[in-house]
Amino acid sequence: MRLDIKNLTKRYKDKVAVDDLSVSLQSGVYGLLGPNGAGKTTLMRMICDLSRPDEGGIFYNGQPIRKLGEEYRKVLGYLPQNFGYYPSFTVRRYMEYLASLKGLNPNFSKRKIDELLETVGLAEYSQEKISSLSGGMRQRLGIAQSMLNEPDILILDEPTVGLDPSERVRFRNLISTFSQDKITILSTHIVSDVSYIADEILLVQQGRLRYQGNVQQITSGVRNKVWEALVENQQADVAKEQFVISNIHHTTRGTVMRIISDSCPFPGAKAVEPTLEDAYLYYTGEESGEQL
Repeated sequence: MRLDIKNLTKRYKDKVAVDDLSVSLQSGVYGLLGPNGAGKTTLMRMICDLSRPDEGGIFYNGQPIRKLGEEYRKVLGYLPQNFGYYPSFTVRRYMEYLASLKGLNPNFSKRKIDELLETVGLAEYSQEKISSLSGGMRQRLGIAQSMLNEPDILILDEPTVGLDPSERVRFRNLISTFSQDKITILSTHIVSDVSYIADEILLVQQGRLRYQGNVQQITSGVRNKVWEALVENQQADVAKEQFVISNIHHTTRGTVMRIISDSCPFPGAKAVEPTLEDAYLYYTGEESGEQL
């Protein structure tokens, strides 16, 4: 299976949300990484055929998705950033309702719902109202509904925003479980959500694809550009104005700073092994939105 995005552009009045973006995707997990406002959600909506590009096109196995229509939507699973639900619905009723909307066979959907609720750890909550679930449980329900039709393409838009660390880890593990033999696109601005599970990173900024590669390739590109230095507090204040800072740690001896710079920022600063977050900061110059 193959998804080709060719010269995709989307404008909203004077703003270019996606700017001449091209990428080819095959089976695997792709981390769509970028700051808020980078164009990630707009791109996801076009991939899901919910929004039309102004220029360019999207092709599934060589066919334009616009011409494939319902045939294309049958192979899609989508978890939007804020997915809708009726608060009075129970977990099972919600899944049954969406299975009906997707036109699934009742016997198949019953078995699939049982299987998915067990996988996401919601089987014992199947008769609970969605409004009574925690945020993490609702997100697990969201990924379960996206898998009802056994999609070939799974689209997840900021699925871990607002989740605590343990729920984020659990959700990442679910994504790994569900992503076998699929094209999975996970959009986020939280670096750790993709560093563990993504086969490739797609780094987007201002609507353009800035970088594509696996974690090792991206981090190797910023080797000898990440530094650690112990500085006095006054120097630290100056450094914040001059450099992109990955981390700051105050100690009794001074301030330990992790600095992104093409050259050595201070006498005595040592080059250190870069992480994906360091690479993200180098290419975007913006904070990653990491939540601890």
